[in-house]
Amino acid sequence: MSLARPRMWLSLCAAAFLTSACGSGPTAAPGAAPEPAPPTNEDPCPKYENTYDAIQAQIFDAYGCTGCHGENGSGDLDLRPGYSHANLHNVPSSGSPLKRIDPGKPTKSHLLRKLTAATSPDAVNGPVPGGPMPPNSTGIREEHLEALRLFIGQQAPEKGAVPDEFGGNRIADLLGSCLPPPEPILAAPLPELAPDVGIAMNMPPVDLPPASETEGCFAWYYDFRERIPPEFMTPDREHFYANGTEIRADPNTHHLTTTHSGFYADMVDAPEYGRWSCGDGPLKGQDCDPLDPNSCGDGFCRTELAPNVACIGYGPPGANNGATPDGRINTGNGREGFFSLVPTHGILHINPHFFNLTPEPLTHHSYQNVFFAKDRRFQSKQLQDVSKLGIAAGTPPFTKREYCADYVLPPDTQMLGLLSHTHKRGEVFRIFDKANGELLYETYYWEDPDYVQFWPPRVYDSLDPAERTLEYCAVYNNGVRPDGTPDTQTVTRLSLKPDRSTCVPVACAEGRIGEACDGPDDHATCDSEPGAADGFCDACVITRGLTSDDEMFVLIVEVQVPNDQGH
Repeated sequence: MSLARPRMWLSLCAAAFLTSACGSGPTAAPGAAPEPAPPTNEDPCPKYENTYDAIQAQIFDAYGCTGCHGENGSGDLDLRPGYSHANLHNVPSSGSPLKRIDPGKPTKSHLLRKLTAATSPDAVNGPVPGGPMPPNSTGIREEHLEALRLFIGQQAPEKGAVPDEFGGNRIADLLGSCLPPPEPILAAPLPELAPDVGIAMNMPPVDLPPASETEGCFAWYYDFRERIPPEFMTPDREHFYANGTEIRADPNTHHLTTTHSGFYADMVDAPEYGRWSCGDGPLKGQDCDPLDPNSCGDGFCRTELAPNVACIGYGPPGANNGATPDGRINTGNGREGFFSLVPTHGILHINPHFFNLTPEPLTHHSYQNVFFAKDRRFQSKQLQDVSKLGIAAGTPPFTKREYCADYVLPPDTQMLGLLSHTHKRGEVFRIFDKANGELLYETYYWEDPDYVQFWPPRVYDSLDPAERTLEYCAVYNNGVRPDGTPDTQTVTRLSLKPDRSTCVPVACAEGRIGEACDGPDDHATCDSEPGAADGFCDACVITRGLTSDDEMFVLIVEVQVPNDQGH
């Protein structure tokens, strides 16, 4: 199970932004992006109390969106101040199966897809119902689009200054605005499900110190056999039939993956697990019995969080971990007629990777509703290729490079979907059918990658492995601006790396930017002129794995497998 991702909103005014009949904002020549209105405030950095206030002023107001979408707005949408958030946040769109803004899921937010289709059409997978927004234009500015994308990724709250990077506020910079210091933002829990609809598999919360990045592993014992109706369990009650999930997590979630360890109640006392204690609630910190569901009251009984990547090597010998595909919890694809099998009980190994970008400690929450499969004609599972996980390691600073690898699908594969996984320097990820060169998948968002589905399944049944080969490629950008000049803000830098990651600087990040230097003490080499003391030897090659400041290269394939459940 991985927490880890557009339905757009409305029917649009036919001539939005081009005539006074459909907006009071600035006009633009046909095909040109409408220019936002200049700040009414003489301050070069307009100040806002909340991130959403800046979004409202710099995008919805400045581009004239409230002209089309006012009190009696097109598509039953009101984007005026004081009304827009309630009309967008977690609200179904009228023109697609998506929500207008799906909190935490930019690529599944209809609003963002429509705006992206005008500004950066190549970055949108699939058709956009109702067409791009604004119509008949090249869209809003790229920096404003990126600000909105980041905001949605952080749950798009109406109140509060949203944290989006260590030591700064990128959304504010992109909007040319000034915001208060960031504060913790909590996602609202998911609604409860009826007993015959599904079950909540909410994860135990995790404490994060101020300004920190956390990845580790802990164990949690669960038993849902008395809570799941018999018709949704296998005859032996060891698995239940699942199809689809709804996920919601606090902002700054990179991933939360769960693996069934392969162990059950008789292994909770294994010495490798160590102490079990209450992770939250009024009994937080007290010892608990993982087999007693009331041991922590309304809280969770779990083991201590141990620093770790993908739970590899965690727990007693022989345990499934993040590198064991068959142990991963797969809740299904949500398509009609499909199901996956999820264990009804046992010990889960949980791998959280979260950030706290605020100066305050916080407790991170994750929620997941898993839906029961009533129609069980087809079964699915996921395959992963991590064999080239660190392929981008060694990419020099101020360099952009593409790396590719091949993955041979098993014989008789019926492929249902594709997904990718990189970290923050993964600029674009593409997957091809190598036999014919067909582009099957393309995504530009490392933290919210697109998931591309196929129906009917793409069948790969040739005896020739060359006919069953996928080529997957990713471009890694280690500090290069769109115009090709060095970008000292996005290059890998020792001084900006989190505690769990390190590197040896080989290039100047200040002074003689891009010139070679030799380690973290060789700043004089970077001086713009001898003795200037303005040099900083700080830029590094891309490093492998661990944190989001290091890199990964993972292909994920969903496949249909034979249904042996007799349904």
